[in-house]
This record gives sequence, structure tokens and C-alpha cells, in this order.
Amino acid sequence: MSRVKRGKTRNAKRGRLLKQTKGFRWGRKSKKLAAKQALMKAWSYSTRDRKRRKGEFRKLWQIRINAASRQNGLSYSQLMNLIHKKNVALDRKILSEIAEKYPDVFKSIVEEIRK
Repeated sequence: MSRVKRGKTRNAKRGRLLKQTKGFRWGRKSKKLAAKQALMKAWSYSTRDRKRRKGEFRKLWQIRINAASRQNGLSYSQLMNLIHKKNVALDRKILSEIAEKYPDVFKSIVEEIRK
């Protein structure tokens, strides 16, 4: 029975692993075991932080909307309450862009909601 030599496969697998750890520091970019551990940790962080980024953007949108709505005589909570009561189909992202780039349009939205 002939034996199976795994040099080619093993080296290719190691190469793929080390390609993904490019830019890591010290032995985490060149030693297989350290690289694998570092990569698993990096993947778990990236998954966690994708979720976290969504929350950070929502906070930013709220701050922008609050600043613009206070210039028009409403607090953020009052504005959002009126928006929900009037069934206005604008989410926070769009409202924050309007507040930042088109303050006159935002002012007209606030006036329309107040009626």
C-alpha cells in the first residue's frame, strides 16, 4: 500500500492561513498556531463590531436630529413622538441627512408635523 504524502496540501493550507493574517504583528503573522488563534479572535471581534457599528450610527443620527430639532423649538423625543403619531415614513438615517444637508427642508418637515 502506498503512503499519502501531505506536504503540498499542508503547505497550501498554511499559506491560505498566513495570507489572511497579513498585517498582524510579531509571530501572529508567521507562526501557524499563533496565526490561527489570532485569526479566530479577529473574526469574533469583526462579527461583534459589525453589530456595534449599527448602534453607533444610530447614536450619531439621534444627536444630529436632536440638534436640528432644538433649533426648530422641539426636543428629539417630542419630534420622534410627533413623527410616530403622524405616521411619517422617515427613518432616523434619512432625517439626520436632511437635517445636516438641507436645514430648510428639515424645518418645513417639523412645521408640517406640528400641524
